[in-house]
Amino acid sequence: MDMSVVADTNRTIEPKMQFTGKVIKIRLAGAVIDIGTGKPAVLHISQVVAPENASIKRIEEVLKEGEEIQVWVKKVAKRDGEDRIELTMVRPLELEWREIKIGNPVKGKVVRLEKFGAFVEIGAERPGLVHISEMAHGYVKVPGDVVKEGDEIEAKVIEVNRRKKQIKLSMKALQPEPEVVVEERPKQSPARYAVDPNREKKPARKPRRRPDEDNTALMNSINETNEPEPTVMELAMRQAMEKAKDRKTKQDAHKAKASSKEQEDILSRTLENKIQTN
Repeated sequence: MDMSVVADTNRTIEPKMQFTGKVIKIRLAGAVIDIGTGKPAVLHISQVVAPENASIKRIEEVLKEGEEIQVWVKKVAKRDGEDRIELTMVRPLELEWREIKIGNPVKGKVVRLEKFGAFVEIGAERPGLVHISEMAHGYVKVPGDVVKEGDEIEAKVIEVNRRKKQIKLSMKALQPEPEVVVEERPKQSPARYAVDPNREKKPARKPRRRPDEDNTALMNSINETNEPEPTVMELAMRQAMEKAKDRKTKQDAHKAKASSKEQEDILSRTLENKIQTN
């Protein structure tokens, strides 16, 4: 906004306003500038821009009384009941970090293309980045398919990292989402499913018995014909009785053998006695 040096005492002065001012006094710490508002405006030496950014030792080396310069309002403060306007020759940022909010729409110019996206100058300290995945809702092979350097675009702020000085933007966030088209399958002709009344009906198949059903029937028949299986206690009793029977049989055999031997001894002694008596 280019303003001439014409008095406008009713105008509200705000930061970042641009004026064409006239140097009316040179002082050690800076200069007094007339910006046409009827209010005093000061330009500190630290806010003076020298040609080719050379260092400034004396303000007279850069400014002359009566010279017109481009200045911006840096700050407006109250002093002794009056507004004190502080100026700067440094072009202010259009967007300060505190002014960059997630969700805010911004306009800018594409200043550089990379494989992963495009950098956009939005008037902040650093350009914003539109990643290739945020350029459109569809697939984008390379950023150059969507934008070119120098293009003016609109985007939405989706992430801000002041510590890393990073601003991430999205172009597709401001674009309407594509409609999803659902393809309808062609309706089948009713004739395809019509039943021919003259068609011979096949006899219904008997349901096949599953293996588990056959096994179940077999097991049931076995359980019905056979005696119930003995329990563990019954098996133990049977084994004990068989062992006792075996022991008794052995004892009887031993006794019979002993009795036979005794009879033989008696017979032998009887025969010996008869021989001796004769």
